[in-house]
Amino acid sequence: MTIFKRMWQSVQDIVRKADLKLLGLCMVCTAFGLVLIASATNYLGPDTQLKRVLIQAAGAVIGIGAYFIFSNIDVEHFSEKWVLFLLFNIGFIALLRTPLGISAYGNRSWLGVRGFPLNVQPAEIVRLTFTVLLARQIGWFRDNRNMKGLLSLLLPAAHAGFMFLWIYVLSRDAGSGLMYLVIYAGMALAAGLAWYWFAIGFTGLGVGIGLLALFEKLPTYWVERFRVLFDHSYDPLGRGYQQTRGLLALGSGGLFGQGLFRGIQTQGVIDGSLPARQTDFIFCVCGEELGFAGCLAIIVLEFFLVYRCFQTARLAKSSMDALICVGFGTMLVFQTVENIGMCLFVMPVIGLTLPFFSYGGSSIVALYAAMGMVSGVRSRTLPDWLRKT
Repeated sequence: MTIFKRMWQSVQDIVRKADLKLLGLCMVCTAFGLVLIASATNYLGPDTQLKRVLIQAAGAVIGIGAYFIFSNIDVEHFSEKWVLFLLFNIGFIALLRTPLGISAYGNRSWLGVRGFPLNVQPAEIVRLTFTVLLARQIGWFRDNRNMKGLLSLLLPAAHAGFMFLWIYVLSRDAGSGLMYLVIYAGMALAAGLAWYWFAIGFTGLGVGIGLLALFEKLPTYWVERFRVLFDHSYDPLGRGYQQTRGLLALGSGGLFGQGLFRGIQTQGVIDGSLPARQTDFIFCVCGEELGFAGCLAIIVLEFFLVYRCFQTARLAKSSMDALICVGFGTMLVFQTVENIGMCLFVMPVIGLTLPFFSYGGSSIVALYAAMGMVSGVRSRTLPDWLRKT
């Protein structure tokens, strides 16, 4: 009886140290997402629909376990083994070029084993360890050097730039790689990097892209993805097809939508129906079936998730802990804005899903793990006597 009592006490300690408000927000988003995924996959038949929902639910359960684990781990201590983390980041992405790599939608972004229902997207997992390492790196510069110096810009930027190129070269998935640069930008800004470096960087990037486009050195599909944003009539059955259908679905929902499992495009089985409805365009599913009210609910939930991350950053006891929260908060902001903007036909399609709502087993696990790290930072802001009880 004593053993069970001790086990129960350990479980209570683990739960007490976690940020249950943040976990509750994550679980509400997941439950909402499961309903939308069930509706979005209804047209595939009951067997496939059930399979997709169960995979997402299983990913959420694993993710909740990861949430509690990371809530009770001091990642700042583990980051001292930064060389091993860096080797893991490089090696795990490199597995995409082994027989385990799976190609789909023009990218080689997944790892899978024949017969196993869940594929893994390495860029999603590595994003966690990358954020921790980058937070350690920028945090050191913030505490020991002047963030206005050139070195404090170049080394972290080179780290993020290398990971972007490594992912793109091996997988051709520019969207996943771009998240690494965005996380760096958010952390650098929060750490106090001088504004003029951002001005110089964005100006140089704009000029570089313009020159590449002028001399036709950019991939054709990149140029076309941006062209359709400025001319919605350009290639509506090709590059603009997904966003054209998505915008039509959103617009047809009105204030309260057509009703769950009743959306014309969401439930359609013909070629003209909404594409990628359970992944990239899950927001359009919500818009069509639950209307503006449903979309507003998603935006509000994502806002409170981001707010909790940034609020925790303000309470953090170290620069590294604060930057971890900022990094993951920035990740949520960019993914949400990009995904919703893509559905509204004002942002390019780069394959970024809506956090906690879109279908994706490895994605949901990684998101819960990331929020678990934020929860861990919050637990370390508590008084020592409370953290030891």
